[in-house]
Amino acid sequence: MNTFAAEQRSYWIATAPQGEPYPAPDGDITVDVAVIGAGIAGLSTAWELARSGRGVALLEAGRIACGVTGHTTAKLSALHTLVYERLRRTRGAEAARLYADSQTRALERAAAIVDELGIDCDWEETAAYTYVEDPARTPELRAEAEAAREAGLAADYVTGTGLPFDVAGAVRVTGQAQFHPRKYLLALADDLLRQGARIYENTRVVGLKEGEPCRLTTESGATVTARDVVVATHYPIFDRALLFTRLSPRRELVWAAPVPADLDPQGMFITPEQGTRSVRTAPYEDGRRLLIVTGEHFGPGTADAEARFERLADWAVERFGKLDFAYRWATQDNDSTDSVPLVGPLPTPGRHTYVATGFGGWGLSSSIMAGRLLTDLINGRDSEWSGLYDPRRLGTVVREAPAFLKHQAHVARHFVGDRLPTGWGASTDGIAPGDGAVVLVGGHHWAVHRDDEGELHAVAARCTHLGCLVAFNRAERTWECPCHGSRFDPEGNVVQGPAIRPLEHRDL
Repeated sequence: MNTFAAEQRSYWIATAPQGEPYPAPDGDITVDVAVIGAGIAGLSTAWELARSGRGVALLEAGRIACGVTGHTTAKLSALHTLVYERLRRTRGAEAARLYADSQTRALERAAAIVDELGIDCDWEETAAYTYVEDPARTPELRAEAEAAREAGLAADYVTGTGLPFDVAGAVRVTGQAQFHPRKYLLALADDLLRQGARIYENTRVVGLKEGEPCRLTTESGATVTARDVVVATHYPIFDRALLFTRLSPRRELVWAAPVPADLDPQGMFITPEQGTRSVRTAPYEDGRRLLIVTGEHFGPGTADAEARFERLADWAVERFGKLDFAYRWATQDNDSTDSVPLVGPLPTPGRHTYVATGFGGWGLSSSIMAGRLLTDLINGRDSEWSGLYDPRRLGTVVREAPAFLKHQAHVARHFVGDRLPTGWGASTDGIAPGDGAVVLVGGHHWAVHRDDEGELHAVAARCTHLGCLVAFNRAERTWECPCHGSRFDPEGNVVQGPAIRPLEHRDL
């Protein structure tokens, strides 16, 4: 086991600082469209809507581009691991073609925006690879290459890459891109303001009343009235359609270390093996490259994240040699049960609420696609992609069944198990500084964290979304819900939804 020193912070956030926050609304406002969530999905949607002439308000609970988007690995590609053969098999060749077309056009849209606005965001065109090391899995890759080619991508099956270790085979698609997502999005936000849109930070939306018009309520009590509402909060904070039954959250860990330019493997790489391993580089200081390694797929609140950080670092050192890690962070994604994002209208009476979620680890291209698709739908224009991504789609229910049942069994174990008598004790003596545990106090579950100075902090242990018991992530010092991925800081404040209310304080 190796011990590594690195800043616990996303490289993208550390190297693209924001200025003063955009102010929260100081009263009630009325706009054409309200967009909730200012990651790449919300910002792309707001920007496309404003470009089309709509009056837009963008509402963010924290700071823009600091949530999931600020913690991505920032690959902009239409090659999404092994999606095309699965799509061809479960939804047909036409669905695979539409997926490839929509994702490719998203990449082209981003490139055009970078060029039009003159955005300095370390944009680099490169090839994307899906690889395996196990020869027994090469038939999967050959089938994926064939399906991707049939769908319209320039995909090849190759046996060699620029990685410093042997692979059994890989799918390669050229003409993809990597960039600095926060530099891109902060420039997009500046242009959004120039178009007359409004951006509100530190503005948590806690209520939605659908109708004609829709009304949003913020935590401060301000009301936002809009004809249409887009919920772009990664995991929907308002879920009238029960999409949570079709979404499975997962976390992945990231290490980043500077390397000499001649060690750049020249591409973006991912493998489904070993709990996922993803590799890319970015421009760094003094002509060096920043090697970014991602992996260790696990459910929130279900694993020892610190041990998994160490395992991922060991893998990187084993494959790339001695590394002096400068950054580490973690990200969270939502997988839909049929591997296709859910983008479009929710089945609500007013028909004016839209959602973008379930990006399955490929949120950059899918979010840019979502911005274009939602703008078309809100403006009453047809889109050939709408049926593929429609959240109301029913034709895939039978094909989704295995993934759906597996996810629901996991959730049910927590819903039921968290309510049965357990062996939780009432003592906090065993909680080490920096760690946390759920303890039973007076018949109630408390989530107790001991800070570095030895002081205890206690909050209610039931997630305010649907009541599952949270678990402590000592690597990131957060309470995490294993059912739907809500996350809270040690004081109980919401870090990540779908929860919108904090965990209540408990007095020890």
